[in-house]
Amino acid sequence: MTAGLQPFLSDAVAVLRAPTQVWSREDGEIDPHSLDTASIDGVFHGDTRFIRATRVRYGTDAATHAPEWISRSAASASDARFEALLRRLDDRTPDPKIRLTRRRVVADGRMREEFTLVSHLEEAVELVLEVAVTPDATPMQDVKSGTDGAAPVERTFSGDAVEVSSGDASMRLQAPGAEVTAAGDDLILTWRVTCPSRSTAMVSWHVDLDDPSLVVRGTTRQVDWALEPVDGVDPRLFRWLRQALDDLDALRLTLPGNADEFFAAGAPWFFTLFGRDSLWAARLFLSVDPGMAASTLRVLGRLQGSTADPATAEEPGKIVHELRAGTLTMPGEGISLPPLYYGTVDATPLWITLLAEAHEAGMPEAEVRDLLPTMHDALDWVIASANADGFLDYVDETGHGLSNQGWKDSGDSIQWRDGSLADGPIALSEVQGYAYEAAVRAADLLDALEEDGAERLRSWAADLRTRFRERFWVETPEGRYPAIALDRDGRAVDTLTSNAGHLLGTGILDPDEERAVADLLVGPSMASGFGLRTMSTDAGGYWPLSYHGGSVWAHDTAIVARGMARAGLTDQARVLVDGMLAAAEAFAYRMPELHAGDAASDVTVPAPYPAACRPQAWSAAAAVVCHEIATRTG
Repeated sequence: MTAGLQPFLSDAVAVLRAPTQVWSREDGEIDPHSLDTASIDGVFHGDTRFIRATRVRYGTDAATHAPEWISRSAASASDARFEALLRRLDDRTPDPKIRLTRRRVVADGRMREEFTLVSHLEEAVELVLEVAVTPDATPMQDVKSGTDGAAPVERTFSGDAVEVSSGDASMRLQAPGAEVTAAGDDLILTWRVTCPSRSTAMVSWHVDLDDPSLVVRGTTRQVDWALEPVDGVDPRLFRWLRQALDDLDALRLTLPGNADEFFAAGAPWFFTLFGRDSLWAARLFLSVDPGMAASTLRVLGRLQGSTADPATAEEPGKIVHELRAGTLTMPGEGISLPPLYYGTVDATPLWITLLAEAHEAGMPEAEVRDLLPTMHDALDWVIASANADGFLDYVDETGHGLSNQGWKDSGDSIQWRDGSLADGPIALSEVQGYAYEAAVRAADLLDALEEDGAERLRSWAADLRTRFRERFWVETPEGRYPAIALDRDGRAVDTLTSNAGHLLGTGILDPDEERAVADLLVGPSMASGFGLRTMSTDAGGYWPLSYHGGSVWAHDTAIVARGMARAGLTDQARVLVDGMLAAAEAFAYRMPELHAGDAASDVTVPAPYPAACRPQAWSAAAAVVCHEIATRTG
């Protein structure tokens, strides 16, 4: 394995039920050695890889042959089947007569595999079936960075079971009916199987995983999110939506000791609570289940900042960015984030707006009132955080936190048109739109609940709207549009990006401005034909495989399309939805976190961003918004 290279995910298979996930090859084998670079393969629970590899073999006297894997299917995000032929045991006729089905089922803290032998031969078949399992104890952050940080493991054998531990984390492996032995680092599970004529035989093994340091838990609540196809609407939308709802079901998490659910940000790297991601996913998902928005609001409300702490970026009233079991370090990037980190400028106004929208969607009034103190504290943070120019901005005060704290949080995401980086503090354009919308929607909510304070909020929002129009608009050879940000000197950073699209529907732009922005975003420099690029192709820093500088993100496109639809710009919204549908079809309807920004006029399918999470909560929730737009305008 080559150290220092982030594993590719685009050709790997994920079976998951948060916070547990299994990544493998297309044939179901967990095989990091099949690649010349770092691999994601493994059985993970929380932030630890518990199994590094598996290998299946069979034979008559010894397990010496590899099954020939021919197909894969999935009953759900948590239940997959891999089909193989065992031709070494077959007769001499052309048709294969012996099949092996490997079924993998993942639950919170458990992975189970069943091997079913199906024979169409006239005689009974006797064989040896062997599964080699390599235990592991590698932290997820080391897997992500492509380094080998595995801790030593201890093994204790007891019949057909073995206990594997590393520190406080442990795994219990059981293989009923098998002989369990050790061979170097591997555990060898060996069954002697007899399959009668024209019949079946089945063996199984499973692991139970435990890590007491986990700060998140799974959920056992069953959901019914089934939706029916709509006549006259592109059937690809329903296939995408069905896959998305299944993935979102599997991405649900809770915090210890509390039943309130939220969506984990994505697999494999982000099986935890993220303020911005969980809020946007719940917001895009609002029409399906307002209860997810309500529970997400409560979870984040309980973690709302109460003191000023530069080390964690906590401030009174601020909504958290992410929660981890321990410090998160990113080798080679100079980033080290504390377990509870508040380095986000947009989660707080997004929380306020979601509360107002959840109330409109049917969140019980008593539950809304319970969160009003949290909302007032959040509003105080939004208003108090405005800089001398009256805009919300951010800067990392630690030197090892996130240098950018909007949704485009990579270090090179805020660029001038010539490709040079803007200097912080940075005031992002879309954050001003979020803040404006939060204040106006909060005022409407207070009026609806017959509470005081609405006029103060509307007055503040009106002033922000005026300032924004005076300071953020730029004119370049591409046209007139809102800049991505103001830099530390108050200059408008003039690159055309998707950030401007997040302003649509917030109310901070007037109708003519919204139409001008929408028309630019569906033009050839921004609309790839597979979704909306994060940065214009005319920008000096554009690169189709840049994380935030030219790639396409499903949630980003969906947010902009949603804003277009809210502004009455349905034709432009449909352009983006049609592009998303083409991308969804290319990715078998499980949309990744992001993909390349190449034009559909140049390529027939979008290239994957190979290290992108898949599934990702807000990418899955994008299907809900696209379905709503198509249903309303189809």
